[in-house]
Amino acid sequence: MSYKLGILDQSPIYPNTTASEALQETIKLAKLAEEWGYERFWVSEHHHTDQLAGASPEVLISHLLAQTKTIRIGSGGVLLQHYSPYKVVENFHVLSNLAPGRVDLGIGKSPGGLPLSTRALQYGTLNDGKDFDERFSLLKKLIANIVEDSHSLAGIKATPLPSIPPETYLLGASKESAKLAATYETSFVYGNFFNSNPSDLEEAARLYRSVFPTGRFILGVAVIAHPSKEIAEQLAENFKKLVLVHLKSGRTVKVGTREQAELFGNQSGELFEIEEQETDIIAGTPSFVKEALNDLYQKYDVDEFILHTPILKEKERVQSFELLSPLDVSISNV
Repeated sequence: MSYKLGILDQSPIYPNTTASEALQETIKLAKLAEEWGYERFWVSEHHHTDQLAGASPEVLISHLLAQTKTIRIGSGGVLLQHYSPYKVVENFHVLSNLAPGRVDLGIGKSPGGLPLSTRALQYGTLNDGKDFDERFSLLKKLIANIVEDSHSLAGIKATPLPSIPPETYLLGASKESAKLAATYETSFVYGNFFNSNPSDLEEAARLYRSVFPTGRFILGVAVIAHPSKEIAEQLAENFKKLVLVHLKSGRTVKVGTREQAELFGNQSGELFEIEEQETDIIAGTPSFVKEALNDLYQKYDVDEFILHTPILKEKERVQSFELLSPLDVSISNV
């Protein structure tokens, strides 16, 4: 038996480079991922940031599909709270017509930016971001082309209908997200690099399997592989902190830096507190990383891993993905 591996690429803008160069690096990495045997290559959605170039996954996916031949390409993920489910499905139906059988529609629940960018994305609409479950339900119906007669949008079709619909995934890092994915019989991606609490992961995996036993459970993990264990650990050192913003209203938001946390709190218009949390990065030699993945596979019955390598060193980042090539990944004694 073997598990599948995919890549999540956030199109990082390396020091002293441009967004244009970052996107070109994403294209190169997608091509290499295909050569190395990765199952899928996903791009993310982030807004109003100088560190990441991936603001529009749909546009980038279209280009990546044209630059590759066999690897699945998708979003990790489209942030549905900001958008019409109908328009999202239209976009991905066009993509699925362009590249049948190769398109993944990963849906994310986070805002993907600070409150200012959220207000900008929802400008001129009545959206308050609190109806995610309803949006997700409609999205699933539109993809299956089964909007019921009792629905206010009865008769609507998200054309052009593709011969092979996009595969749908829900991204999250909580038991609530796991339950939502299972309820709608959707593949679930748990972002362990976003929430490294083992008890939360265990509960989410257990809940998902109990509600949807035949579902696909994917684990998103932060990994850094290097021939030298010491160098891998050094590369990981600057990316072991996750910062939480606790708002007075009761909502907690995770961001990457204390500076982002201050901005988020100030833009929210609420009183807030900041907490730093350790995040889990699997860093070491290729054999060490593979052994850690094997352990996670066994413990949580993982169908697939999505690898995220959050370092701002281009050569070492690409090398890490190459060293973990799925062509060499196998599970022994299973």
